[in-house]
Amino acid sequence: MKSFLPKDPGDARRWVVVDADGKILGRLAVRLANMLRGKDKPVFSRQVDTGDFVVVINAAKVKLSGAKEQNKTYRRYSGYRSGLKSMSVPMVRERHPDRLIRMAVKGMLPNNKLSLGMLTRLKVYAGADHPHAAQKPQELKIS
Repeated sequence: MKSFLPKDPGDARRWVVVDADGKILGRLAVRLANMLRGKDKPVFSRQVDTGDFVVVINAAKVKLSGAKEQNKTYRRYSGYRSGLKSMSVPMVRERHPDRLIRMAVKGMLPNNKLSLGMLTRLKVYAGADHPHAAQKPQELKIS
């Protein structure tokens, strides 16, 4: 009996629009990461990227559970002395509201060569408008 190995869908990937207004960040990021990986399809395979394009709108209105809105900080280190930069959630939300979702999804993708391609298929916009209407994306309700 032969084993089935799915092919890379290439141009046949579907486009999905998700509205992040009022959604909890962690729960939303799990669903988005699974759609980018293709885990919601019956042909899922770890070594083949079968995921879809995901467009997230209203990223500025996403919620954080608990006291994370006040206590959580995002840090990055340049490698130099005194190169540790720290930003709180309100500061990130004010300057780059799309990065909250992008960083949460990036942390939930696997650390391999496929994850960079998966992350490039994630399109995050702070408002309700997006330039991907020509691809005819399907709206997905996430509860």
